[in-house]
Amino acid sequence: MTDRTAAVTRETAETDIEVTLDIDGDGETTVDTGIGFFDHMLDAFGTHGLFDLTVTCDGDLDVDDHHTVEDVGITLGDAFAEALGDKRGISRFADRTVPMDEAAADIVVDISGRPYFAFDSEFSQDSVGGMTSYMARHFLRSLATNAGLTLHASVRGENAHHEIEALFKGLARALDDATRIDERRADAPSTKGEL
Repeated sequence: MTDRTAAVTRETAETDIEVTLDIDGDGETTVDTGIGFFDHMLDAFGTHGLFDLTVTCDGDLDVDDHHTVEDVGITLGDAFAEALGDKRGISRFADRTVPMDEAAADIVVDISGRPYFAFDSEFSQDSVGGMTSYMARHFLRSLATNAGLTLHASVRGENAHHEIEALFKGLARALDDATRIDERRADAPSTKGEL
């Protein structure tokens, strides 16, 4: 199997981001976005997806958390798209339900090349540790759009920390499943012959 890795940078007037990704890693992470809770979520994402992941972001946090969270989602999505290449042999589809104490998140993913995002939930609190709760939803949309995923996500609970953490862990587990190589499949998993 070829290396499924990527190194992506994004520099705008609002953020300066570097992401490295190894889909077939061991879950080693180094993350520094300037938002402690977001760092914790990205660390959980890498750990539970067994992705080796580094993320550094120098963003305009004096404004708010929006540009940092959105642009990291964009850049990480680009990294997944680059690392997956022509998607030959991947499992493609996956779904996971992941609990976090009283919360539980449901994730359904298709590495289809057709970006689509659906989310029909509300968070219990408006923010967690310097991150606006809504931005977790926006992160998922940004990642799905740039990685070319069809992504359906929902969450229920009583604590926004647990709700968001369940979403990140669920996404990690589902992407780990969907990106796995199926030895029986030589081509892209599509009747079209490509994704």
